[in-house]
Amino acid sequence: MCSAGVILLAATNRPEILDPALLRAGRFDRQVLVDRPDRKGRFEILKVHVRKVQLAPDIDLDAIAGLTTGFTGADIANLVNEAAIVATRRNAASVSLNDFTEAIERIVAGLEKKSRVLNADERRRVAYHEMGHALVAATLPGIDPVQKVSIIPRGVGALGYTIQRPTEDRFLLGKANLENRIAVLMGGRAAEQLVFEGDVSTGAADDLQRATEIALEMVTRYGMDDKVGQRTYAPAPQPFIPVPTANHVQAAEVTTREIDVAVRDLLAKAFERAREILQKRRSDLDAGAELLLKRETLTADDFPPIRSPRTPAEPRLAVVPAAG
Repeated sequence: MCSAGVILLAATNRPEILDPALLRAGRFDRQVLVDRPDRKGRFEILKVHVRKVQLAPDIDLDAIAGLTTGFTGADIANLVNEAAIVATRRNAASVSLNDFTEAIERIVAGLEKKSRVLNADERRRVAYHEMGHALVAATLPGIDPVQKVSIIPRGVGALGYTIQRPTEDRFLLGKANLENRIAVLMGGRAAEQLVFEGDVSTGAADDLQRATEIALEMVTRYGMDDKVGQRTYAPAPQPFIPVPTANHVQAAEVTTREIDVAVRDLLAKAFERAREILQKRRSDLDAGAELLLKRETLTADDFPPIRSPRTPAEPRLAVVPAAG
């Protein structure tokens, strides 16, 4: 005896707007979430897409999977194409790990804009700004190690960037780790204030935006401020329709004021931590900035002070550029 039937599948990026009638028992009652792949998933996706390119004999796909935390399947397909283009431009017979590294930088930070010429004062300020990020990241625990620092403009507005490499996929972050991340973002502004005697620039605009978002999430979503309390003041997040928390805080006027003060205090504390670190490491800051001005791009091997003492050197790269 045999039986035949029809299985109906449907896909959407907007499950929150579906009519509940569609999801009743006997209809679309089984839902499968297709999330971003983990490291193993990225490795398997890479194996599929690299079939169409000639790889160098010593290429390590697992190492490349480690570089691409947060990438989707489409991102990985684009990465392989970009790496092949990089290899072609240098007339290589095969695609190497360095080609993948360059491709990741292009995808994350944008194309190099060597035609965007900075004057001497701007280059010096950007060099100290990026070295500030790198040294704070290298000092604080739980922060992804620094792989590269550059003062070559990329993308639309970045005048420099700092790239870190994740050592693992992370699904939970503690309060201390979030505070450290804010301090790293404040490292560029702290370096400018320290070196240029309080004369800060507009280069930290993106850093301040990202730091404020983290601090606001800590206070309004994760209940990480004792004064504001162990509750949430933000609406439930919509993964497919990102909404800035700052414009949707659900609290009374007095509480909103307390939230503002808590966020300000978190940012001020992180800035002071970054400044203290850079004061203690002023010689490294000066030496790193001067070397960066000469060479434009530095890796942890070129300038060991930006390597975290807690993490041994590995052939991996990170994908967290700091706008500068």
